Amino acid sequence: MSVFINDYVIPGAIMVAQSLLLLVALLLFIAYILYADRKIWAAVQLRRGPNVVGPWGLLQSFADLLKFVFKEPIIPASSSKTVFLLAPLVSVVLALATWAVIPFNENWVIADINIGILYIFAISSLEVYGIIMGGWASNSKYAFLGALRSAAQMVSYEVSIGFVIITVLLCVGSLNLTDIVLSQQDGLGTMLGLSASFLDWHWLALFPMFVIFFISALAETNRPPFDLPEAESELVAGFMVEYGSTPYMMFMLGEYAAICLMCALTTILFLGGWLPPFDFAPFTWVPGIVWFVLKMCMVFFMFAMVKAFVPRYRYDQLMRLGWKVFLPISLFMVFAVATVLQITGWAA
Repeated sequence: MSVFINDYVIPGAIMVAQSLLLLVALLLFIAYILYADRKIWAAVQLRRGPNVVGPWGLLQSFADLLKFVFKEPIIPASSSKTVFLLAPLVSVVLALATWAVIPFNENWVIADINIGILYIFAISSLEVYGIIMGGWASNSKYAFLGALRSAAQMVSYEVSIGFVIITVLLCVGSLNLTDIVLSQQDGLGTMLGLSASFLDWHWLALFPMFVIFFISALAETNRPPFDLPEAESELVAGFMVEYGSTPYMMFMLGEYAAICLMCALTTILFLGGWLPPFDFAPFTWVPGIVWFVLKMCMVFFMFAMVKAFVPRYRYDQLMRLGWKVFLPISLFMVFAVATVLQITGWAA
């Protein structure tokens, strides 16, 4: 009995506690990321943004949460009610489940599995099912059109994201996210005789892939200028048009969890994860988790600025960019990176 407790019960309890801690921290982070998104957009447009609820409007996201929770949920009479309510739950659960393999610092990860990047790619690919379920179950032409748009868009840009990840994996030689971060301790900078720094991270060696990954992440998460599934002028909020109160909030929570995941993936794959920008004091005195969060916030700031000043694409432009521009470039880069690694002997 003691062997069972030591081998299964105690590790299981520790994993549950870690999961709850991560979930609470992630939800708080999403609340303030949403606040930051609104504040940045407001600053670009020379207005105040949220500034009433709490000091400087810091409690606005929690006020919105209470508003959604206490609103009456309305289910269309002609909808498929079970699927209608299940769709937002599927979206938010899948979006949060991907965080189980994200390393915030060395050994700060719930499940340090050897196929972490494959796990993320598989789970995030399933998120489109929640959107399709919501659009179909609503029994509305607008919602269904928005769901179809979102499915086509997410599938299109997942192809480019997959090839970008392959180029990183060729350089690292591992699917483990911790190994991907640690592999960036040396790179182009150290080859030139410099001390370990941000020049060793993959953003420099794989700069075209970094740009493609960033833009594809915008399209994958339906962020402007690629928010075609929710284009108010065309589809009246798209696949979520029939949703209100808590189910609508769950869709938005899943969307922002996916946005934060893309910020974390960009940090891990191209920006050195928890590694400091310079490998000497005082930069090494700062805990790795602080560097990780700062880099995530920097990437999200770039996401927010794109929303503020880039006009929305037409749908045909969106598809052309994904299939006729990003796909050929990413395919060529996979070939080019593999060739360079083979010729130089730098392959992991």
